[in-house]
Amino acid sequence: MNISDIRIRKVMPDGRLKAVVSMTVDNAVAVHDIKIVQGDERVFVAMPSRRDESGVFRDIIHPISPEARSEIEAAVISAYERYLSAQTQQPGSL
Repeated sequence: MNISDIRIRKVMPDGRLKAVVSMTVDNAVAVHDIKIVQGDERVFVAMPSRRDESGVFRDIIHPISPEARSEIEAAVISAYERYLSAQTQQPGSL
């Protein structure tokens, strides 16, 4: 898997939801609405989901293997940290 692009779409400085991200895989498939969430112990990545008829949230897309999940999470969090770093270096940021 080649993660060819990650775009930080929206950043929320308050609350547990920190950002919404889009990711492109192999310059062929776009995945939107990936969430960066502040957990109790660390920041983590939540894949896009929707509520089904019974009110349960179900992932629309998700990695199959733990290795793929780790790769995606590392890439998304790294892009988010770079984005935050770039914003704090600009006057009048965030």
